Amino acid sequence: MAEKISLCMIVKNEGQNLSRCLNSVSSIVNEIIVVDTGSTDSTYKIAHQYGAIIHHFLWNDNFSDARNASLELAHGDWILFLDADEELSPDSRESLIRLTENIDIEGYFVKILNRLGKEGWIEIVPDLVFRLFRNKKEYRFRGAIHEQIADVILEKNSQARYQVAEELIIIHHGYLDKVIEEKDKKYRNLKLIEKELGLHPNNRLLQYHYGVELFRAERYVEAAAVLIQSATDIDPNTIYLPKLLRYIVIAQQYSSQLHEALKSADLGLKLFPYYADLYYYTGLILFDLKHYAQARNAFLQALSMPEQPPHYASFGGIRGFRSYYYLAQIAESFLDEEEALKYYLYSLRDNAHFTHSLESIVRILKPTKEPSYTMECLEKVCDFCTPEANRLMGDIYYRNGAYGLALHYFDQAEVGFPVSTDIKLRKGICLIQERRFFEALRLLEEFIPGNSEYPIATVNRLFYFWLQDKSPKVRALWNELHSLGLAQDTENVISLFLTYSEEIAPHPQIFLGSEGMLLLLDIVQRLVAMQEIKRAMYFLHALQAECLTDYNLKIAQIFIDYDEESSAIPFLQAVIERNQSSEAYFQLAEIYSHLGRLTDAEQYYKHDLQLDPDRPRSYIRLINLYTAWRQNILKEALAKYPENNIFQKLAREVSSKHEGTD
Repeated sequence: MAEKISLCMIVKNEGQNLSRCLNSVSSIVNEIIVVDTGSTDSTYKIAHQYGAIIHHFLWNDNFSDARNASLELAHGDWILFLDADEELSPDSRESLIRLTENIDIEGYFVKILNRLGKEGWIEIVPDLVFRLFRNKKEYRFRGAIHEQIADVILEKNSQARYQVAEELIIIHHGYLDKVIEEKDKKYRNLKLIEKELGLHPNNRLLQYHYGVELFRAERYVEAAAVLIQSATDIDPNTIYLPKLLRYIVIAQQYSSQLHEALKSADLGLKLFPYYADLYYYTGLILFDLKHYAQARNAFLQALSMPEQPPHYASFGGIRGFRSYYYLAQIAESFLDEEEALKYYLYSLRDNAHFTHSLESIVRILKPTKEPSYTMECLEKVCDFCTPEANRLMGDIYYRNGAYGLALHYFDQAEVGFPVSTDIKLRKGICLIQERRFFEALRLLEEFIPGNSEYPIATVNRLFYFWLQDKSPKVRALWNELHSLGLAQDTENVISLFLTYSEEIAPHPQIFLGSEGMLLLLDIVQRLVAMQEIKRAMYFLHALQAECLTDYNLKIAQIFIDYDEESSAIPFLQAVIERNQSSEAYFQLAEIYSHLGRLTDAEQYYKHDLQLDPDRPRSYIRLINLYTAWRQNILKEALAKYPENNIFQKLAREVSSKHEGTD
């Protein structure tokens, strides 16, 4: 006779999730017990539609009491516990029936796949949870929060046997797009667990959960201390120990205890030598410390690890795209763009949704300087066959200021599909940047008052007429924008279009806050992209000097990105005059090197090294510079003294070294 299974749940306002959960098990469980702790949405109605036994429970800040209330109502031989934001995998239904037929087992640790919405994609983090056990009156949950029953069963039945059943899979959706809810949950959980710890201060598992909640609340120093206390003298066979050790390492890393974190990771790897996550976080910490060779070895170790056991709860991409990404970052630190591109591509192939790698590839290919080459390279390695892929590329190129490429992919994204408002607006901007003015104006005029994008579209129409020197149109559109009630910063920037003159600097100069500066710099970037340098400088000269202090480096980068390096020099010099900046020194050195002013370049590379001796970039540039100097000097010497044995010998040495490196 088949064993009966009772599904037990506690819920509150789970109308959005409950149907998915109950639908996943309704055909295989014999009864559904739902304990409702105060729902005000459609939860009750949905549970009733699935034939659930519904019990209303007055919430008392104790999860075990609520779970035990559901157990009191269950009549099945086995208890399956699910939360409303979970579902049983369709492939696990037969496994559930088969597992309950095993007469020697009291309960099962099953595999849970936590789906995390993060960084533009969904990743899967597996873990083990105790969710299936025999229904006996003496088996009851314990603990107000992070309630446990596995330990209780062993206390009541010392002969009880558990098994890990990886074939039984629960899918957890609870970490997707729940940032605000999770914030409330953190503080609620902390309050409950602190109360419980007051009653059981030496409970190691409770300490672990408390440390995790402190970590989630971003109280990293406290979290590390509590987690270390929980780990002290712990049984190495404790099932959650790998996760505990990883939490210690990350908490120490986030609280800037980097050397302590390295020691903790090393200790963890002695216990779990195949734990990929600990190699990965070791690599991250060493990367932050600029110990690049060691960091590289750690990431390669992470990549070489075997499939991770579920109770390690290994983060997605540790043995793939994440480690490849940082290997590429290390290669970039040594100015090895070919190596960096290789690893970014590996990362992207492992996870096509990991846009950080894609954006890095685009940045290295310099789309503002070499748009055709950039497009050709990416088309060879990426398949942009869907509207989503084309839109993504359009967005990336747009953010990088490669407006012609962005326009191409926005056009591709809308083939056979309706044009979204935001793409239409960006297309209008790109058309202006490509000087396809009439097409741009026609598109921007489709935005009418009341549309959320109308003010931005109107600013861009004004920008178009300003470029055409049509002052009456500019004035009319300015009046229209003014009537909308613009923020003062925005109005100050837009007013500059009215006072433009190629000959006379604006007076008096204006002061802008951060929002105004973002708008002004966007205008400057677009003007530089169009090679309207005088117009761009007009906007910059309109600012009071103190406005530029925090933005000089960014302004310089705009000019560099569009091959206007000479215009970047005064802004980089302004950075250096105010405070020593290794980045400003390095960028100046690069510019002077490109201009053939090698002595100046040498000095600025040396300044960069003095300020930031742990970054290898200026060492590499100086080695290349000195090598080029040596070759040029030797060439001059041989031209003057062609028969000299010393110069001939040096020339042969240089030649043999080149052959050895080819």
